[in-house]
Amino acid sequence: MRFTARVWKSFLENKGHDAQCFPNLKLISAKPGVVTASLQVEPYNVNRVGTGQLFHGGLILSLTDTLGSLAVATKGQYMTGVSTDIGTSFVRPAGRPGDILHMKSELIGMGKSLAYSRTEFTNSDGLLLAYGYHTKYVGKSSSHPKNVVLSEDGETLLEGADVD
Repeated sequence: MRFTARVWKSFLENKGHDAQCFPNLKLISAKPGVVTASLQVEPYNVNRVGTGQLFHGGLILSLTDTLGSLAVATKGQYMTGVSTDIGTSFVRPAGRPGDILHMKSELIGMGKSLAYSRTEFTNSDGLLLAYGYHTKYVGKSSSHPKNVVLSEDGETLLEGADVD
């Protein structure tokens, strides 16, 4: 969890898209291959079209990208690569301002050059709202100097710098 939280912090410090669109994303847990998070839906996260102020589809797609990246980070990669393919399916409308969106992203597979993740989005009642898939090119990022090697359970740093 500490390493993945460090990667998320670097996303926010970059002051890019993540920091602008969902700075209040909260990491709940991170174990090798799986990251969970939550997000309180804000007024700036909703659709402007007459759909009853529901969250914007772009929010879910962006979160699919970010959570897929953080799933890669759970394997010790500080730089999480670049997207090559991404998609989302919307199961049911939900997510008004003030609601809590729950997310779980799993690394489905990771090789020397590509990583694949699947992210599920649920509401506070556990109902599936949407799911997304994400493919990332990780070939060049796999040799980044801030990468670490973690134990199989993710609790022990085996190689690399333990910096907060």
